[in-house]
Amino acid sequence: MDLDEYGGNKRVFNRLSTDKQQQQQQPHQQQKVCFHWRAGKCTRRPCNFLHRELPAPHLTASSNGNGSNSFKRYPDESSSFSGPTNVVRRNSNNHTWGRIGNKATVKKMDKICHFWVQGNCNYKESCRYLHSWSIGEGFSLLTQLDGHQNVISGVALPSGSDKLYTGSKDETVRAWDCGSGQCMGVLNLGGEVGCMISEGPWIFVGTPNSVKAWNFQSNIDMNLSGPVGQVYAMVVGNGMLFAGTQDGSILAWKFDAATNAFHAVTSLQGHTLGVVTLVVGANRLCSGSMDKTIKVWNLETFQCMQTLTDHSSVVMCLLFWDQFLLSCSLDKTIKIWVTSESGNMEVTYTHNEEQGVITICGMLDLEGKPVLLSSCNDNSVRLYDLPSFSERGKLFSKEEVRAIQTGPPGLFFTGDGTGQVRVWQWSTAPVQSTT
Repeated sequence: MDLDEYGGNKRVFNRLSTDKQQQQQQPHQQQKVCFHWRAGKCTRRPCNFLHRELPAPHLTASSNGNGSNSFKRYPDESSSFSGPTNVVRRNSNNHTWGRIGNKATVKKMDKICHFWVQGNCNYKESCRYLHSWSIGEGFSLLTQLDGHQNVISGVALPSGSDKLYTGSKDETVRAWDCGSGQCMGVLNLGGEVGCMISEGPWIFVGTPNSVKAWNFQSNIDMNLSGPVGQVYAMVVGNGMLFAGTQDGSILAWKFDAATNAFHAVTSLQGHTLGVVTLVVGANRLCSGSMDKTIKVWNLETFQCMQTLTDHSSVVMCLLFWDQFLLSCSLDKTIKIWVTSESGNMEVTYTHNEEQGVITICGMLDLEGKPVLLSSCNDNSVRLYDLPSFSERGKLFSKEEVRAIQTGPPGLFFTGDGTGQVRVWQWSTAPVQSTT
């Protein structure tokens, strides 16, 4: 092995300067920018790293295989359908999943400035990283709700209520005034909140070994027993409340107005690990689990109709959009499912993310266009137009966003791993949040 005069392997570096005298004066200096110099805190004299910015890299176009050079932002843009031809279904109703329209889309976003998040970036407006909690058009940050000390696991806005409710793994539920944004009360539950939903005047909170139910209109307060372990997911459908639990069971209760109580209906068995997401649509209950599968249940017979095994990691979230089922997973994919002629659900399109997907939420913007929010484990939430999956913006947070909830027209909410809840609003004009 050839060693240089400083005891290291001989390597060739592309120096920023061709000045040989400068290279001889700083033989140890690495071709990396000093992390502390950028923050204005470097005290090393001399420093082994650069005290200047590297020049922008020279971009070279790659050949697209047909003799011309061009950059392709999306894979296989020339195809008529964005997935392999063998997954195009006759009953896809011509939805152009993944097809890029004529509307200009937001390019890959830059990273948020770590020092700005901590409040001590010395570069201010000249910083090369983002000093904003979002980037994109048509939405902005309205306010931030602080108080929780751990992961936000649920956000609920009951019908007819003037309060927003948030649940956290800090074992509390907080009530916020929708007008002022002030915390109106804190309820200590004595156990982590695994999930929280609202249906009409009811608020349901999943905790270890029970579901707590409140009716804010009648002030009814009750505990639903039966779950084993943490309750991770809940959904209301066909007049019943379903809860997915840590042991892989799905429990169902029905409210009896005569006795003013919930009565157990059934327990669905089949998953081998915890059930972390539930959704109801097309007279079906779909459940996603840590066992990497999705099960489709008949709401009349409670029988499992189909088990979907296309994901290679935990199925984190499910939602219905029109006749389609959308699923996301830590395997870095969002899959679109459609019912085939045989009656079984099959994948019609797969969208690939760079990171694992934690949760997804669908809503309409102020123009009535469908938008999908996709929270990834890189502390960002991507906003996509549907069905094209063209990116229109990003939201950033200090830690992963675990809860996304739609609100009154024009509003939506996100809750992250630090316990922060943010209120966002849709706008008709391009707005960039700087709060």
